[in-house]
Amino acid sequence: MRAIRYPKVLSGITSISLVLLVSTCAFSSRVSRNLLEESMTKSYDIIVVPGVPFENGQWSLAMKGRIYWSKYLYDIGIARNVMYSGSAVYTPYNEAGIMALYAEKLGIPGDNILTEKKAEHSTENVYYSYKKARKLGFQKIALATDPFQAKMLKRFTKKVVSPDVGIIPLVTDILDAMEKDMTDPEIEYEKAFRADFTPLPER
Repeated sequence: MRAIRYPKVLSGITSISLVLLVSTCAFSSRVSRNLLEESMTKSYDIIVVPGVPFENGQWSLAMKGRIYWSKYLYDIGIARNVMYSGSAVYTPYNEAGIMALYAEKLGIPGDNILTEKKAEHSTENVYYSYKKARKLGFQKIALATDPFQAKMLKRFTKKVVSPDVGIIPLVTDILDAMEKDMTDPEIEYEKAFRADFTPLPER
């Protein structure tokens, strides 16, 4: 089992962590840490990362947090591959495509990045991604996202999708320790533009 190194001293909660912990309907840091430690013994073939809308030509703190978390899980060997999920839902940019562009810029090899571009809701992110991953031959699959969304989706994932899907919520202490080294890379976001876009509320 790989050892997890947690920071001994934190200067305080970061802006990203604050965005991801705005509700009591989120996994606590302790629960998130326990789930991470549990996942260290498993090593998943692929993790599923739900999308976030891309607005004004830049990623949100929520998107940044989810992508950096997936990069962390890839770097330490918990995830061999990453699947970003999400269609163009509220903006004309395919969420999965945008996240994949950022992930590759951050250093995840393109061959280890997959996308699922049908989902328009968080439950669909998990459902469609799981189905696609299994069709591609992946066996060990986990959901990796922020503590709020992870807790919200846990019951659906286990009851409807598969009880075998792992849950790996972001550990805010780890993200806090990483933030000083985080960058905001430039991407060619036009590659994820969807010309035939109609916002979900109008459909």
